[in-house]
Amino acid sequence: MAGQPDTRNRIREAAGTLFRRNGYPGTGLKAIAAASEAPFGSIYHFFPGGKEQLAEETIRTSGPEYMRMVLALLDSVDDPVEAVGNAFEVAAANLAATDYADACPIATIALEVASTNEVLRVATAEVFDEWIAGGTEWFARRVPDRARARTLAYSMIMILEGAFVLARAARDPEPVHEAGRSMAELTRAALNRAG
Repeated sequence: MAGQPDTRNRIREAAGTLFRRNGYPGTGLKAIAAASEAPFGSIYHFFPGGKEQLAEETIRTSGPEYMRMVLALLDSVDDPVEAVGNAFEVAAANLAATDYADACPIATIALEVASTNEVLRVATAEVFDEWIAGGTEWFARRVPDRARARTLAYSMIMILEGAFVLARAARDPEPVHEAGRSMAELTRAALNRAG
């Protein structure tokens, strides 16, 4: 069927948006069907495991896409300190532009399922591991100490995720701006030690 991949992708993309905004328990299959403009039965046709399978695939698809976007954003600025600061500024602007609804595509689900759904917990943990590896590679091109590069990657993810939580709760981008300034200083300090 010619429309199948398009329908499948629409379902997965709609699910990703709804999971990010409403969380896993707060997102029903009927809402996904409506948002994707797909017949309800299409969800089980493409995702026979239902909501859990759809969520796992969404995590495993959107996680790497998000990482590629962040790394491309970091690579768009030559100076690593400025690159990190710029990435946080863009994140703050994007969060505010979505009325604080769209932050990290993984964190909302990760927080909700860590103790209740092993399949999704593992999927989110593996995505975070991929992000740490990708961040480590990015920082390692600038900081020769690989352990320090890995620490910076961890810090960037932890600081950004925490900033998203604070910004969403306050409905204010300032936590993300402040996080960017902090991460830029950590990056500058690591570069100074390397130099």
